[in-house]
Amino acid sequence: MPSKRVFFLVLLLLSFVVPVFAQGEDEDMPMADITNDEGGVQVIQGSVEYTVGFLTDFNRGDTSVVLIDNSLYVDRDFISPVPAAYQVIGEITSDVYVSPFTYQVNLPIMPRGEARDVDNDGEEDAGVVIMSVVGYTNFRGGPFWDTDYEYSTGFTSTQGSTDFEFRHDVVGGKMIIWAPDDEQGFPAGFGEDGFLFTEDDPIMRVPAGYSVVNLDDEPFTLDRSIVATVDLIEQEQSLQPADYTDLSYSEAFDALIEQMRNEYAFTELKGIDWDALYEEFAPRFAEAEENNDPVAYQFALRDFTWAIPDGHVGASLPLTNSAFFEETDGGLGIAIRELDDGRVIVNYLVEGGPAAEAGVELGAEIITINGQTVDERASEVNVWSAPFSLETSRRLQELRYVVRFPVGEQVELVFKNPGSDEEQTATLEAIAERESWSFSSINNGAAPDGSLPIEFEILDSGYAYVRINTFSEYPVLMFRLWEWIIDQLNANNIPGLIIDMRWNSGGYNLDAWFAGYFFDHEVVIGNDANYYTDIDDFFVDPVMEDRIIPPDDGRYYGGPIALLVSPACASACEFFSYNMTLEDRATVIGFYPTDGLGGNITPVYMPDDVYFQFTTGRALDAEGNIRLEGIGVVPDIVVPVTEETLFYEGDILLDTAIEHLNQATSIPITDGGAINVGDSVEGELVAGERVHYTWSVPAEGGVFDIVLSDESGQLDTVLNIYFADDLSAPAVSNDDADDTTLNSALLELEVPGGLELIIEVAGYGDAESGAYTLSITETGAAEDDGA
Repeated sequence: MPSKRVFFLVLLLLSFVVPVFAQGEDEDMPMADITNDEGGVQVIQGSVEYTVGFLTDFNRGDTSVVLIDNSLYVDRDFISPVPAAYQVIGEITSDVYVSPFTYQVNLPIMPRGEARDVDNDGEEDAGVVIMSVVGYTNFRGGPFWDTDYEYSTGFTSTQGSTDFEFRHDVVGGKMIIWAPDDEQGFPAGFGEDGFLFTEDDPIMRVPAGYSVVNLDDEPFTLDRSIVATVDLIEQEQSLQPADYTDLSYSEAFDALIEQMRNEYAFTELKGIDWDALYEEFAPRFAEAEENNDPVAYQFALRDFTWAIPDGHVGASLPLTNSAFFEETDGGLGIAIRELDDGRVIVNYLVEGGPAAEAGVELGAEIITINGQTVDERASEVNVWSAPFSLETSRRLQELRYVVRFPVGEQVELVFKNPGSDEEQTATLEAIAERESWSFSSINNGAAPDGSLPIEFEILDSGYAYVRINTFSEYPVLMFRLWEWIIDQLNANNIPGLIIDMRWNSGGYNLDAWFAGYFFDHEVVIGNDANYYTDIDDFFVDPVMEDRIIPPDDGRYYGGPIALLVSPACASACEFFSYNMTLEDRATVIGFYPTDGLGGNITPVYMPDDVYFQFTTGRALDAEGNIRLEGIGVVPDIVVPVTEETLFYEGDILLDTAIEHLNQATSIPITDGGAINVGDSVEGELVAGERVHYTWSVPAEGGVFDIVLSDESGQLDTVLNIYFADDLSAPAVSNDDADDTTLNSALLELEVPGGLELIIEVAGYGDAESGAYTLSITETGAAEDDGA
C-alpha cells in the first residue's frame, strides 16, 4: 500500500513561502540572468521518469499533468485544494506506462492564479503569479487536481526538502512565473539559510510575461524560450526502494538492519532488540558470503524475517522453495481447526485419503501427532507463512502445518471419532495431496482470477451484498462500479447492505474514499507517524491528518451495514474496515479479527534479486493510539467456532449478517385493527413505524379501490398489501398514485373472495410523519352513489 507520504511530499514541494521581509527600498533590483530569451514562454514541455510502480501498478489509472497556481502555499495554506480555475490541464504526449513519458502544457494568454508580491521592497506591488507543474493519478471525480480526491504520484517540477524543519519547503527544481510588467521582483537565490523567501534572499527583476525559473542555478536563471523544458521530479517517498544489490551479503545485511533500526515503525510495540538480532544473524550472512552460498544467504534472510512479528515484513526467497515443498507436499488427507472449547477436530476429510482409510471420521478430535499434542508439534514446525502480527493468524496457519510432512513419512495419529470416548491409534503414510492443504487456506473462498474487483447482487432477503475482492485492480473501474452500486442502493430503496471483505488482501490506500459514500460529514480517522532522518525520530504531521471525506457529487447511502471480515483481510482491507467502524457506521461480523497489519511499507532490493519489505509508517487513530497493528479490526459479533458453525450448511457469517440486518431494519408495527369495504379510517403515521390493518375480503370478492391519503396530498406514503400468513414480501404495493400526488392508491384492484389480508400504511423510506386517511371502496361505488 502506498504511503500517504506521497501526498505529503507533493505538499512539501508546493509549499514554499515564509513571511516576507523588506529589502532596502533604495536598492535597485538587478535584472535576472536570462539563458534563452525568445520573448517569453508559451509552451511547457518535459519528461517524467519514475522508478516506483504507481502508474503501472494502478492498471490504467488516469494520469494527468497540470500547471497549478501556488498562491495558497505562498500564504502557508497547506490544506486547501487549488481551485480548478487556477489550473491548466496538460497533455500526455507519450505512453504513460513506459518511463519516461512526456507531457506538454499550452500556457494561457493570461495566467490562472493569484499574484503575490514577493520582492521584499516594502512597497505594495502588483507581484507575480507563481506556478509549478504536478503529475498525479486521477481516477475519481473531475479532471482537475484536488488533493482530497486525487492520488498523488509524487511528480512535481520543484524539489522538496527532506529536512524535517523545512519539510514544506522547496530547495530546487523549476517554477513558472508570470509578471504583468518588468518592474516586479523575484528571489534570485536561496540566501545563506538555503530557503526561499527569507530576509537574506537576493532579489532580481523579472521581465513581463511567462518565465521558467531554474532554482538549481546560482543565481537563479530564467528561461524565456517559446517552448521551455520542465522535467518533473520523482520525489522521495515510502515506496522509494532502498537498493543494496551491489553490496555483499554481509554488507547488505548491515545496511538493512541499520535502516530498520531507525525506520521500522513498531520497534517499541514489538519489543525488537536490533542488537540481539544482529548478533544472531550477522555471522550467518558472513558465512554465506565466505562460502559464496546463495542458498544459505536466503535461509538466513528467511529466518531474520520470521524473527520480526509483523505480517508486513517479508521477502521473496526462491532458493528456499524446495525446502518448503519438501516439508509440506505430504498430507494425511485431513484439515483441522481449533474449537472455542480448545479441542482440535478434523473439519475436512479427503475421500480415500490415509486418514479416511484408517477410520478417521469428519469431526474426529485429534489427541496427538507422533506422540506430541497439537501445541507441542506447532512449536516445532516451520510455519512458512510467517511472520504474523496477530496470534490468531499464526494459530490458523500452525494448524495447517502440523498435519504436513515429507511424502512417505510414517505418522502416528491418536484421535477420537465423534460420539465416542475411545481413543484410537493409527499409523498413516503421508501422501502427495494438496486437497486438504487448499481447503485449510485462509484464502479458500477468494474470488478466482479474472473476477471483477467489486461484485454486487441483491439477495433474496432484499438486502444488497457487495464483495470487494481487492484494492489493487483498476481503480477507475472500481470507483465507477462503486458509484453505480450506491445509486442502485438508493434507487431500489435497499434496506440494508452487507459488505464482504473476507478475502481482500489489500492494495492501495483507497479506503477513506470508498468509506466516504457512507458518511454525510467529514470524519477524522487519524494520522501516520513517519521517520525523519535529521531528527532521528518519528513525527506526526498535523497537516497530513487522515479524514473520511464524503464525495462531492452527493452520493450517499445511509442504511445499516454489516461488514464481514477474516484474517485474510489484510492491510488496505483493514484500513477500509476500520473506517467503517467509526461512529458505529457498520457492524463487523466474523470468527476472528482481521490480520492486524497497520502501516505502510518500504521496499528494499537485496543482492541476488531478492526483494524485501518492512513497515515504516505507523498508522494512528484520532487519539494518537496504534490504529491496527497487532490489533486488527475486531468483530462486534463474534461467531463461535463450534461443530455446528464449522459444519453449517451454507455461509454462517453471511446468514448472521442477514439476521443482524433483520433486527437492525425491523420496523415497529402498530395494530390498526380491522378494516372493511366501505370503511374510511384515520390515523397518525410516525416516522420509523408502520400501521397494519386486517382486511377479511368478502366471500364474493370484487374489484376495489384502496386509497391512502392526507389533506394536502404531500404526505409521501407507501401502501403495501400482504397475505396474512406471509409477511415476508408484499403481494402488491404502491408508492405514488400518480404524478400529481405523493399519496398512494391501488385502484381497480381485483381481489378473490375469502382472503385474509394485511394492509400496511408506511411512509417513504419510513421517514414520513403525519395524519392520514385509509379507505376501501368498491370500484365505481362513488359514481353509482351519485347517479
